[in-house]
Amino acid sequence: MLNIQFFPSRRIAFYMARIFVLRSIAVLAALVVILMTLDLLGESGKILRYPGNGDAQLWQYVALRIPQLIGRFLPFAVLLGTLITLATLNQNSEIIAMKAAGISAHQIIAPLVVASVAIAAINFFFQERVVTRSVATLRAWEAVEYGPIPRESGIHNNVWVRHGDDLIFAAVVSGKGEGTRLRGVRIYDRSGGTLQGLITGESGRPEGGAWRLEKAEQFDIGTGQAAKFPSLLVAEGVDPTQFTLAKVDPDEQDLATLEDSIHQMKVAGRATGPLEAGLWHKISGPLSAVLMPLLAAVAAFGLARSGQLALRAVMGMALGFAYFVADNFALAMGNFGAYPPLVAAWAPFFLFLLIGETVLIRTEE
Repeated sequence: MLNIQFFPSRRIAFYMARIFVLRSIAVLAALVVILMTLDLLGESGKILRYPGNGDAQLWQYVALRIPQLIGRFLPFAVLLGTLITLATLNQNSEIIAMKAAGISAHQIIAPLVVASVAIAAINFFFQERVVTRSVATLRAWEAVEYGPIPRESGIHNNVWVRHGDDLIFAAVVSGKGEGTRLRGVRIYDRSGGTLQGLITGESGRPEGGAWRLEKAEQFDIGTGQAAKFPSLLVAEGVDPTQFTLAKVDPDEQDLATLEDSIHQMKVAGRATGPLEAGLWHKISGPLSAVLMPLLAAVAAFGLARSGQLALRAVMGMALGFAYFVADNFALAMGNFGAYPPLVAAWAPFFLFLLIGETVLIRTEE
């Protein structure tokens, strides 16, 4: 009699899903601890270099960095968790027992796929609610060299704007419209491509179609003289949107905010292809966890005593890592404009979905 059930049985499904999730969490925890330790060793000197920083700021950096590591390496953890789970079941002959009971390869993988769908959904909401905010806050903190973090919303860092021949740089941009605020402002006064002077300001705000710099200093290269001003009105004609839309990073914005930014840039007549690819990748990226059980399924089948279990595990790992390489490559091509946004975000997913299904069918079915 043909077995057409989706799951092998409720008990087996819960058993496999439980050990798969526990192993994936264990792998993720180990990866995060190792990578966070290495990252902190490299950044601790920069953090402590700022006067007044100490252990509290180190822990603050850890709290901001860990969500990024979790979001980035969760699909890797699912891949390794799947390989460990299936290799262990194969080694203990549990896969053979399931096959002898008439359970198909797809039924064996089904509980892991369903569990990975739940993991992908959790990862999506975690990315939207936690990771985007931690990325924006950490980059703003890095922009002020680990000094006091700006409290305003809509933070951008290291923003360049061109105004005629002049170049305007702001270390931190926050707010929108008339509420836009700049920090660490430098204006490179140029004429015909030649630098004539430099104007710096601690902060800036829009005023009457120009920008009011506070605690400003103006240096004239021709005379070699510098002058300080409590405030200075500069950059007449520069609109606040030139700062807020100059640097839109998909990693720093949630789905709704990024969609609004894309709309504003389209209205302004600016190219949005890379941002649209990033928008779609916010969905396809977390969903990649669903592919991992399928790509790693090659480790589940075949006799363990044949001596090829390790080879099969390596094959599964190679397929998983090949997906991540293809995904990053396609996204880079989308950022360069070589691929349309939908192709850049979704082509690797569907390609490796077909590859994983083909390998599973040719290997076992």
